[in-house]
Formats: sequence, C-alpha cells, structure tokens
Amino acid sequence: MKNLGQFIMFKFTEFAKDKKFMVTEVSPWQDFKTKEVLGSAVTVVIIEDNTEYGKQGNNMYEKFKIKVRKQVNPSVNSLIMPTGEVEATVYGDYRNMLSVTCDDIRIINDKEKK
Repeated sequence: MKNLGQFIMFKFTEFAKDKKFMVTEVSPWQDFKTKEVLGSAVTVVIIEDNTEYGKQGNNMYEKFKIKVRKQVNPSVNSLIMPTGEVEATVYGDYRNMLSVTCDDIRIINDKEKK
C-alpha cells in the first residue's frame, strides 16, 4: 500500500506538554530548490521528558528541528515552545523522525522553567 503516512495525524501539543526544548542551533530555513529563505530552522534538544511511555523509556536528549515561518534568533540554551499554527509529521523508514513547522516560537521564562 502506498501513501498511508498522509492519514496518520501527530498531535504535537500532546507530545510537547510534558517536555522542555532547549535551543542548540539556529540557521536560515531555505527552500531546497530555489534557496529562498523561508524563515528560521531552530534545532532543539529535549532536556526534560515527563511523558509516560510505559516500558519504552523516553525521548530525553533527542534532537529535532523546528522550522519557523519567520526570522527568529533565540539564544543557544534558551527554552522555547512552538506557537501559532504548528504542523508536525512523523517520517522515516522506522517512523522515528519528527518534522515540525510553526508560525513562531515563545521563549520560556525563568518562572516557567521551575
């Protein structure tokens, strides 16, 4: 069967609710063909994961990119959360990769870190 992935919905808000994402890198997000800058690509690492997965462990220290539809420049080591319209897709041969695109990001302040 082909193209079954388009029918799988990933709920990013559910995935993110018990996690903290720390910025490790920020770079331009460019269209692959035209090289037009579409926004920013923010690489994050999961530094806290309190999601209950059962016996399968957690996603602590896993990295992924968040593509933001505008120019942003959060500081490395700052905590962020995607905001606005957030689209997330699981992909890869083993369905173990995450693609996230959003309108903007929110910097998590010190009070929210605790």
